[in-house]
Amino acid sequence: MSGYTAAELDAAQERFGFRFPLDLYELLREQRIPDGHDWTGPGEAIEQALQWPLDGLLFDVEEAGLWWPEWGERPSDKTGRAAIVTQVVESAPKLIPLLAHRYLPEQPNDAGNPVFSVYQSDIVVYGTDLADWMGVESDPTFSTKPAPVSRAIDFWSVAVARNGDPDFYAAAEG
Repeated sequence: MSGYTAAELDAAQERFGFRFPLDLYELLREQRIPDGHDWTGPGEAIEQALQWPLDGLLFDVEEAGLWWPEWGERPSDKTGRAAIVTQVVESAPKLIPLLAHRYLPEQPNDAGNPVFSVYQSDIVVYGTDLADWMGVESDPTFSTKPAPVSRAIDFWSVAVARNGDPDFYAAAEG
């Protein structure tokens, strides 16, 4: 299937309140992601996907007792906990949905951001960059030599480190 026009992508960016990083913009101009989101469609699925990371974290806060020290003292009430987690996520770079629960951070708005798999607080790197992710998605047995991490992404890289990959954050910071 052919890609989107520049006008279609510009309209999607305006509609959903973010800018596609350069590599994603170029990819979407060339082709649509198989089984990915339709950036020209009604938009409900994209709105849900944009909300998914926050909803998943809030679920784990309430159902699994999740609370990270950098969030401060855990409020005793659900409303207080939700307000803090919401503020933390809204302050982090916005995640652009690619496919299912795979996301590319909007910032920095340049090529080379890692792709994250976000399922509640289970947040891992699913591709060191967009091209690596495309290889992984098209062939689950695909693997590249371990590549150096291109960059740390505020909040999301810390979440990856908290999920058992502390080298990701350290390598990106170094």
